Amino acid sequence: MNFIVIISDTLRRDHLGCYGNNWISTPNIDAFASKSLVFDCAYTGSFPTVPHRRDVMTGRYSATYTPWAPLAADEKILAGVLTKADYATMMVCDCPHIMENGYFYDRGFEGFEWIRGQESDRWRTQPEIPKHPCDPAKIRGRNWLGKRHRRNVADWRFESDRFVARTMSAACDWLETNYKHKQFFLYVDTFDPHEPWDAPQWYVDMYDPGYKGEVVDYPRYAYTDFLTPEELRHCRALYAAEVTLVDRWVGRLLHKISDLGLMDSTVVILTTDHGFLHGEHGIIGKALIDDVNPGGGMTYIPLYEEINHIPLIISRPGGPKGRTSAMVQPADFMPTILDVAGVEPPDSVQGKSFAPVLADPAREARKFAVSLPFLGAGRVPVTVVRDRWSAVLYPSQAPSAGGTDKAVDGRDKTGAQAERAEDLLFDLQASPAQDKSVAKDHPERMSELRELLVEFLYETGTADEHRKRWERPPAEGK
Repeated sequence: MNFIVIISDTLRRDHLGCYGNNWISTPNIDAFASKSLVFDCAYTGSFPTVPHRRDVMTGRYSATYTPWAPLAADEKILAGVLTKADYATMMVCDCPHIMENGYFYDRGFEGFEWIRGQESDRWRTQPEIPKHPCDPAKIRGRNWLGKRHRRNVADWRFESDRFVARTMSAACDWLETNYKHKQFFLYVDTFDPHEPWDAPQWYVDMYDPGYKGEVVDYPRYAYTDFLTPEELRHCRALYAAEVTLVDRWVGRLLHKISDLGLMDSTVVILTTDHGFLHGEHGIIGKALIDDVNPGGGMTYIPLYEEINHIPLIISRPGGPKGRTSAMVQPADFMPTILDVAGVEPPDSVQGKSFAPVLADPAREARKFAVSLPFLGAGRVPVTVVRDRWSAVLYPSQAPSAGGTDKAVDGRDKTGAQAERAEDLLFDLQASPAQDKSVAKDHPERMSELRELLVEFLYETGTADEHRKRWERPPAEGK
């Protein structure tokens, strides 16, 4: 059995037709979903980008023990295990954060290709720094974005110049010359539709034709009051355009897999790391970052459904098609792939194989899901989802030391205290938009979900310092 994993960064589940969206064009992913098993209860684990990749590659909940950081040399990783099991292993990647500055997430692969230039990549030193397409005060990381991303893309002319196009084309090229291997593992990782949003204009015109205002293509992570309603609407259009662009080029890879006759011998996994807020809960972004004031820090926000409820679509030869309500998380990918491959997982793996679900969608996988930032980054919120309930839980106090984290862009930031570190509970059936907490009405449910979190922290071997901060509820309103 071959394996192809496709990760599209910041791809919101509810922006795909196969998950109910009716205004964004995603025909290729939808067609793939119609022939595959669609997971309705997949949730992110460690958050955001780099911790998620570490979960996928190690089968562990990395945010319980490490921040956004390079891949440790002593960790057992999926690519390394499959390489030792005589798989041809290849990474094709344009996500800069797992490649730059010695992060070493290519370790274990026999080969890798890094598509250069995305976001923070230190690639080019010319031309002169291009101007932002809007007031720089509205741009996150405005002092470095122009020196890097805008320089890197200054000579673009065609759709095929875009990162997702180059990444999927490189993956197709690799398959054309390697598809006859006895068995292979291809890992494809594109940063799109993560901002900066820079799809060709005709894609943007599909969703906001005739717009004449400022183009805020890399907005500050903040409350949306710095944007006009028209600018916020256009941000949504820019993102939708990127989603459609991703669909077109992921579709090219999916077609290549089919053209080469690989669908009958290959497990294909399509997923993301997390979503993004486009004004829901009054926020744009996935955290609050003060990059305006000197020494400004980052505040983790609750991992709402728009962020932690992720798409997951899997095609397994001879496997069932349709949908499953089995709850799974990224740490489960490694043991599942190894289970299907007939390879023994390392003892270090914390995830659970959901290979039985790939044979019978009615099977259960996890009873609950935990989505979390690095626990040492401050008094961070952790989301626990079980059945119809989603709880946002804060620890009783901040860690005794540390509090610095490199998320979400690889730069040191001090963890800032949330304005209201208040536990929340949402009934996802009654309030899918999570606009009303019912925590005070269901104290027993809150206690149950907090106990599940503590149980999870014990099972994952979380250090006492972090685990004990969760063993008693925080004071009301603190």
